[in-house]
Formats: sequence, C-alpha cells, structure tokens
Amino acid sequence: MAEIIHSKKALAVNPLKVSQPIGASLAFLGLGRCMPLMHGSQGCTAFGKVFFVRHFREPIPLQTTAMDQVSTIMGADENIVEALRVLSEKNKPDIIGLVTTGLSETQGTDIHRAVKKFRTEHPEYENVAVVPVNTPDYLGCLESGYALAIEALIATMVPESQTAGRRPKQVNVLASGMLTPGDTEAIRDWVEAFGLRAIIVPDIGDSLDGHLIEAETSALTMGGTPSSEIAILGESTATIVIGPSLYKAANLLKARTGVPDYRFEGLMGLEDCDALTQALAEISGNPVPAKIERHRAQLQDAMVDCHFMMGFARIALAADPDLLGMQARFLTGMGAEIVAAVSPHKHESLAGLEIPKVVIGDLEDLEHAARSGEAQLVIANSHAAETARRLGLQLMRAGFPQYDHVGGYARTWVGYRGTRQALFDLANLMLGQHHELEPYRSIYWADDRDQLGAGKQHVLSSSAAGLVH
Repeated sequence: MAEIIHSKKALAVNPLKVSQPIGASLAFLGLGRCMPLMHGSQGCTAFGKVFFVRHFREPIPLQTTAMDQVSTIMGADENIVEALRVLSEKNKPDIIGLVTTGLSETQGTDIHRAVKKFRTEHPEYENVAVVPVNTPDYLGCLESGYALAIEALIATMVPESQTAGRRPKQVNVLASGMLTPGDTEAIRDWVEAFGLRAIIVPDIGDSLDGHLIEAETSALTMGGTPSSEIAILGESTATIVIGPSLYKAANLLKARTGVPDYRFEGLMGLEDCDALTQALAEISGNPVPAKIERHRAQLQDAMVDCHFMMGFARIALAADPDLLGMQARFLTGMGAEIVAAVSPHKHESLAGLEIPKVVIGDLEDLEHAARSGEAQLVIANSHAAETARRLGLQLMRAGFPQYDHVGGYARTWVGYRGTRQALFDLANLMLGQHHELEPYRSIYWADDRDQLGAGKQHVLSSSAAGLVH
C-alpha cells in the first residue's frame, strides 16, 4: 500500500498538471461531429488549443463564449445562449460539449440553467445534443476533467433502458484519458480479434490519429464516436472499463442500462493483458486467437531479454493517477524500483499501488525525490524535460502534452505488443545510462614501472657515454 503525501507548498513551483477543461475537451474531441465549447475568456480557450495543436500536430476545433470584463461581473448566461445558437446555426454539429473554466466557475455560472434557457428560446435546434459539464481548472487534472465529461455524456445522451444483450456481438469500451489514439486502435483490434464489435467512448483513435482528408478544413471533429452509437450503448452485451477514473461513469452507465461491465486499472504488462484477453474470451465464447497467443509469447521473450536492464532500475515517475498506476504496476512487475512517484491529483486508486509513497505535488517535488533516490530514468510528459536535464537523466515521454517530441500521441503503450515496445525502449534508455568502469591501476605498480623505465634509461645513457670515450 502506498502512502499518500500532500505537498505543503503554497504554490506549484514547476507545474505538472494539465487542467480539467482540457481533459473534458479531449473527451469531446473523441466524439463524431462534435464541437467543444469552453465557457470562459478567449485566453482560456487559446491556451488549451495551443497544447492540443502542439501535441497532436493537427487543427483542433475548439470554441469559446468569450467572456469579457463586463460579462464576468454582470453575468454571462447570454454568452452561452448566443454561442450555442451561433454554433448550431453555422456549423450544425451533432454534439456541443459545454465546458466551464476557472473564470466561469469562480463567477458562479449555472450552465445547466443556461442550457435550459437555450432550449426554451431556440427549440429549432433540438436535434443538437448539448452536454454541459462543470470542470473548474483549480481542481483535479486532465483525467478527472475527462472523466467528468464522460459522466455528463452518459447522463445526457444514453437513455434509460432494459435491453442489455440485444446486440450480443456489441461491446462498449469506456476509454480512460491516459490512452493515446494508438492505444484505442490497438484495443479495437484486440476486441475485433474475438469476433466482437467495439463502441469506444470516446474514440480519439478515429478522430485524432493523424490522417489526411480531402477537405481542407473542418469546424467539427472528423471521426470519433457517432451520437447514434452513444444512444445504443444500452443494447451491448458487456462494457469494458479501462482506468479507475471512469469507474463512476461505469456505475452510471450500468445503472441506466443494466449492461454488465469488466473493469481494468490498466492494460500494460502481462497480467493486465491476460485479464482482458480472458474477459474477451468469456464475453465472446471464442478461444484466444493464435495471433494473440503469438503476441503474448513475444512479450514473454522480451521480458526475458530486458530483465537484466530493468531489474532494480531506479525510476522517477510523474503522471495523472490512471497513467501513474498503470506504469507503476508494469515497472514494479519487471523488478524496477519506483524511487519517486508524483501525481497532480489524489485518487483513491493510488493508495493501492505497491510502492512506498505517492506525492501529490509538482515537478519540483519529483526533482527532489529523484535526486535523493538516485534515480536513473525519468518518465513524465514534456513539462519534465528541464527537470530531467538538471538531473542529468534521460526522459521517457509519456502522457499529455508532448510538445517537443513528434509522434508521442500515436505511441501504443497497451497490449502485448505495446508493452513489448515499451520494454525495449526502457531497456535501451537504461543501457544509455550505463558507463564502463575504467581499468584499475595500482599506484605501486605504476611507480615500479616508472622507476624501472628510469633505471633502463640511466643504463643506456651510461653505456652510450662509455662508447664515446
């Protein structure tokens, strides 16, 4: 059991966390024909958009209600109603994700009342689903904001029903904010290998995977989970829940639809992968496909190859709770030692990790713990690049954002193949930290050699002098 330690500092010296509004917006970016709408100032939205564009290297649809000084003081409900009207009329989205920011939360905006006002004044846009979610950026982190958006999505768009199992080959997948587009694609392939059809919510592997399209630009998300599929989640035969942050959303979905679920804290490492493989075999009634057996055998071989480098390796780890937990279990399972673990937000799942402690803090806390623990490698997002440089260590980038590393968004971490590649990368970084020892030279041996050389030189000099005479 890990001891949870709260940093006592009055401020974040070197911030690690990514805010809840960005996490909620990321969830909405995984829905089909969706427009995330941040209720706040233009700067709030622009700041988040910069991180999205630099991480995914794609144009990102993100709108703002553009609160100014007057609306901040006098009330900004009209900003919401007008923004919803303009977006519905101009862009005709299927879904608008209405996300609050620190500014609107501090003001005390009731976004649910504003949505009701929009429905009353503009009934002509009843076909546009509006999903309001409160995400103050002074609380939580990316994963918690993402989870709140999924809960709001289920509460708003999934009807109550008793039709579980009507589609026996259909499986819901609630995908945590820790997963990359590459991860979601791998999970879809995993499910389909058992003859099942997956509805991934949200599906950033379809919308943010980085692919060229014929259209020059789009005001809405391209790809993602369609609203029509969200409406039939209650007809699936099972729900796969990935990440403890989504357990509340899973409870809500199960209460509304009665669909049974299988919950996984992560999908990295042999034990986690075996658990999902067994669950899919149970759901489908099919044996494990030969190609998955092959992938498992490849991972086992990689574990044998890499255990010399990973055993007793001292790792410093900083990430949101779901990602921190998944990587900590994987690393300790390979024999590594987590000498520093820092998360920006407390979640009950952190207490169950088999590491000494988890600090709820920032990258300065990580730097101090890594230095005192003599860490050999740092795993964190791009915010930790300078931290790793000061420590003189290699940085393995994981999580959001990765603005100084191309292709991080497409990296696959989960599954047998994803775990195998992560093992190889970690082992190579550890080999880069290894330096050959210089051969030991006895000072006495060196002196004898020097004296012997000097004696021979004296004899030769004397002989030469005798020959001259």
